[in-house]
Amino acid sequence: MAQSWHALTINKVLEALDSKPSGLADADAKRLLSTHGPNRLQSKKKASPVILLLKQFLNPLIYVLLAAAIISVIVAHYIDAGVIVGVLLLNAIIGFAQERQAEKAMEALLRMTAPKAQVRRDATVMSIAAELLVPGDVILLESGNRVPADARLIEENNLKVNESSLTGESLPVDKETDEVPEDSTVAERNNMVYMGTVVTYGRAAAVVTSTGMNTQMGSIATSLQDVVRELTPIQKSIGSLSRYIVVVVLGIIGILIYTGFRQGLDTLEIFLLAVAAAVSAIPEGLPAVVTVVLAIGMRIMARRNAIIRRLVAVETLGSATVICSDKTGTLTMNEMTVRQIYADGQMFAVTGEGYGPDGEIQSDGKKTTVEENSTLHLLLKTAALCNDATVSKKGHSYEIVGDPTEAALVVAASKASIDKDALQKRLERVCEIPFESELQYMAAGYKEGKGTRVYVKGSAEKIISLSGTVLRKGKVTNLTAKMQTSLQDATNELAGEAMRVIALAYMDLPESPRKLKCEALEGKLTFLGLAGMADPPRDEVRRAIAQCGEAGIRVKMITGDHKITAEAIARELALPEGRAVDGKELAAMSDEELAEQIGEITVFARIEPLHKLRIVNALKAKGEIVAMTGDGVNDAPALKSASIGIAMGKSGTDVAKESADMVLADDNFATVVAAVEEGRAIFARLRNVVFFLLSTNIGELLALILSVSIVGKAPLLAVQIIWVNLVTDTSSAIPLGLEPKAGDELSQPPRNPRVGLIFPGLIMRIAFLAGLMGVGVFLVFSWAQARMPVEEARTLAFCTMVMFEWFRAFNARSDEHTLLSIGVFKNRYLLASISAAILLQLGVVYLPFAQVAFHTVPLGIEHWGIALAAGGSLFTIEELRKVIAPRLFSLGKWQPVRNHQN
Repeated sequence: MAQSWHALTINKVLEALDSKPSGLADADAKRLLSTHGPNRLQSKKKASPVILLLKQFLNPLIYVLLAAAIISVIVAHYIDAGVIVGVLLLNAIIGFAQERQAEKAMEALLRMTAPKAQVRRDATVMSIAAELLVPGDVILLESGNRVPADARLIEENNLKVNESSLTGESLPVDKETDEVPEDSTVAERNNMVYMGTVVTYGRAAAVVTSTGMNTQMGSIATSLQDVVRELTPIQKSIGSLSRYIVVVVLGIIGILIYTGFRQGLDTLEIFLLAVAAAVSAIPEGLPAVVTVVLAIGMRIMARRNAIIRRLVAVETLGSATVICSDKTGTLTMNEMTVRQIYADGQMFAVTGEGYGPDGEIQSDGKKTTVEENSTLHLLLKTAALCNDATVSKKGHSYEIVGDPTEAALVVAASKASIDKDALQKRLERVCEIPFESELQYMAAGYKEGKGTRVYVKGSAEKIISLSGTVLRKGKVTNLTAKMQTSLQDATNELAGEAMRVIALAYMDLPESPRKLKCEALEGKLTFLGLAGMADPPRDEVRRAIAQCGEAGIRVKMITGDHKITAEAIARELALPEGRAVDGKELAAMSDEELAEQIGEITVFARIEPLHKLRIVNALKAKGEIVAMTGDGVNDAPALKSASIGIAMGKSGTDVAKESADMVLADDNFATVVAAVEEGRAIFARLRNVVFFLLSTNIGELLALILSVSIVGKAPLLAVQIIWVNLVTDTSSAIPLGLEPKAGDELSQPPRNPRVGLIFPGLIMRIAFLAGLMGVGVFLVFSWAQARMPVEEARTLAFCTMVMFEWFRAFNARSDEHTLLSIGVFKNRYLLASISAAILLQLGVVYLPFAQVAFHTVPLGIEHWGIALAAGGSLFTIEELRKVIAPRLFSLGKWQPVRNHQN
């Protein structure tokens, strides 16, 4: 029977769940997990391997081949029937293996982006997979989190939750910890939070009451977590292409049948030939190959810390023309260290590196003693108390939990012997205003005597605007316009040295408010001083920005920092020349003005999350393909609107990750550039696969039509054509999809989204090489059938066609670079595949049972010389073309991206 958790007091809820505010013991949690099961909703049952294997036969072409096998049995062509069935089974096994590989790659990516939960266990805060939560776990929630399970609030600070996914209520709901009447509806249970809802403001701790299918979300839907596999534009265009080819090929096969009857061929032979021609000409495996190549490419990108959440991002990455990147943690290391402190009208230096407490506060190069009642002491005390980060020693290093900016302030306070943990244990925090980008500050109120002292930190401009007084040499005086100017000058001085500037202040209240309102701070703060902290640029970012320039991609930096700080960092990073604007300047521009000026702007400072949406829309209005990074709950609209939304894996909120197309596991800008490079490489691989399959299939069909029309005989029998497609198309397509990068991906311009896998130049290349191959096989067969028995001539034509396609696979590795320049042995998968195919082909020609099955005869060394010369000549022609005119077939491949929508 379900408990009315909302009607019970906090103590009774904890007692009923055998828990406590510090959380469960880890051993108890593991025991409860075996009882309650994983915390996840039921999803649609995955198809079994047997069903997946049988699905390989659900193809119209397979039906035709099965019909051919049945007819062969009826007319006593048992060997032909056996070969067709055997090839079908082998093809199905290969298709099954490929689909399983793609499925496993997708599952691995889903596991990498599985939701996490902050939980108290054994009185320690830790991050675990949300599916490991059990009733009794105490979870911690903050703005941007998606609630991982149903839970009863036990602590909260200004918590607001969007419950529209559950109740339909569009406005965020204010939450509290007091019990509510037992007959309250779900929407009225303000002391409960429910799985799938989103925290939009504040912080809280809650004890889990229900998990998995026992949650409110589980009771109204049993398959909310079904994965809907979207088709990307590439997959859709490949599907359309395949259907178009089917129609065209059916018409050609009609001509082939008509010609066969005119030439007096046997009816069964014509039928089997038509079936084989259909198999040879229609790239029925192309959609599956594209899916496999995309899935494998996503796995490669994941190894480079770029986790793709939506397949469409893979193809869009290669088209990106602008990357809008957050500064902190993406362009910089997000390893803050306080370097300077401004208090009492003077600058103090702070020594030491990293998050260790080693270091001191200096004045004029000498260590200074921080007196207990001095402005400097109160400033550092404010830095420690208006703070949610923790710094702890692990072995020989220090680890932080929380925001690096806050951790840097904790460390700075410790250098003046101010212990944050000791202070927070001694003082009770009674109210707070959590930090939000729009507010640009955080406030925390602690009970002191009969009243409350509120400690505040935030951007210098914001804190100055909220301050009415200033503490100087132990005295509180009015904050005059002259003092404001001197504070702004000190801010600019720190910012000019590329430092993030944090201002600190306080105020006293005569009572202890349960909830602290922003209005209570306006004009009431006493200004204490400034802390300037360094956040060094990542070593690899400068090179990545340079690569973007070579790749035709412009980088724009977005930061909440002061404009002068942002400009200094931009110079350090060697960002492209351009203007810097701040949030106020941006707000003053109309959408039209912003779109007009956006190309000149490189740095956006003091930016709020909703400004990002305007930046994205302005860039898109100019025809740009925009990649936008973000980590906060309010970044979601910009991430969704961007051509490619990129969320931070470490610092990103659940909402940001769910809105993004890609998640950076390491929060590193260089990873974005690596993903662009990999995205371009994946697209090039897909083009290689399409070229190979279409050119070989059309070449086979052309050889058939020419031979039947002119010689009156088919150069290959049906079973031989089916075999050719197995040992060439199937064996080479996937290895081509694993082709290593050429190395010049970032020296090419961005790809116009309107230019798909197939472009005019590729069609010309397919026609050229398919024509040479078709004519080559026809000439070899025509010459051979006049000089030797037809079975021997067909065996020679059979081996010549296979040789053509093996060489074609090497040609297909690049449309511009020769085999020698990209490395003969670089694609080991292709070498292994073709080596195996050579052994199989030799078996078909020389093994007695295979000779019976495939109607082959042994060939002499001179015959292999003919086949090798034919295939090698085509290979040589194409490689020479790459040397003489590498971009001969590039027509339509490169089109300007910008203004592509105009």
